[in-house]
Amino acid sequence: MNQPLNTPPPRRVPPAPTGLGGSAEPAGPTGPAVPHSRCPAAAAKDPTPCEGPRDAATIVDRHGREAAGCVHHCARLLAGLEGARVHPFVPAPQALDIYSRARELPPFAWEIGR
Repeated sequence: MNQPLNTPPPRRVPPAPTGLGGSAEPAGPTGPAVPHSRCPAAAAKDPTPCEGPRDAATIVDRHGREAAGCVHHCARLLAGLEGARVHPFVPAPQALDIYSRARELPPFAWEIGR
């Protein structure tokens, strides 16, 4: 039931501007668009996309290690970590959303198609 927390330390990513085509991918330094990577809280085998900012919340495991991520992936991470919690400085509406979502999920939800 314990999910390893081997994510890199959180880093701030500025929100991407949307272009005329509705794409959220900014133009790279050489001109073409660079695809976004997922938030650090997303598990490698989890195929679901991020929801909202990739640094919306931070999850702290029972050993004090932290992982920042979007609300969706933080909830999925929290569901699989025993003794984990949402960082105390996360705004209350986001923290409640994460706890509510995590309560409805089984650990490793992507393995059963959820």
